[in-house]
Amino acid sequence: MRLLLILGLCLFFWNCEDKKTSKRNENTTIDSAIKIKNKSKLIDSIIEPHREFPKLNSKNTMEFFLHYEKDNKENKVRITTTFGDIDILLYDKTKFHRANFVFLTKQGYFDGTQFHRVVNNFIIQGGNTDERKIARKRKYIGKYLLPRDTKRGFRHSRGVISMPSSEIENPYKLASPYEFFIVQKDAFHLDGDYTIFGKVIKGMDVVDKIAAQETDDGQWPLHNVYIKKVEIIN
Repeated sequence: MRLLLILGLCLFFWNCEDKKTSKRNENTTIDSAIKIKNKSKLIDSIIEPHREFPKLNSKNTMEFFLHYEKDNKENKVRITTTFGDIDILLYDKTKFHRANFVFLTKQGYFDGTQFHRVVNNFIIQGGNTDERKIARKRKYIGKYLLPRDTKRGFRHSRGVISMPSSEIENPYKLASPYEFFIVQKDAFHLDGDYTIFGKVIKGMDVVDKIAAQETDDGQWPLHNVYIKKVEIIN
């Protein structure tokens, strides 16, 4: 009887100690998780400093540009390329697409991108590259698309700037906001599918030089055609 009592007390204290150990391990795990989370936040704050604008997505894009276009009325930009300058007048009627281009210009997004698709006697397409720094810029700005705005009376004639649709499955041909193409030769068959949001007012000779570049099978110029910078002009 006495032996049973001693054994019972031992089991009682062993169970209590086990629970304390378990609780201590649980607390350690929680503390570690909190430290990891806080460290992650610290890393994010270093990599991504205080934002001047929200990260854009499918839910907030239209509201953002609705307000942005009211305070940013600029409508002329200069695209400086390795072949010379192309000056563009952005249309007020396509306000979301104009605001998008002005916004990306002010963020320096286009600087260092390329004319990555060139089809002579058709179009030159720019705003992308295979360099990682541009992918990082896109990630910082956000992932979003813009709706088509094709009923403003504009046509895909020589010199207009238009916005291609996204390469993802996209039955409504939503526009890919980070890219654009300039029409070298009338392409009226594109009307109704892509949003025209401006026109070249100076530098079509530069467009012709770029369009004449030799390309690979993927229509990428054999010698990279860089966009050195895009800037707002008066």
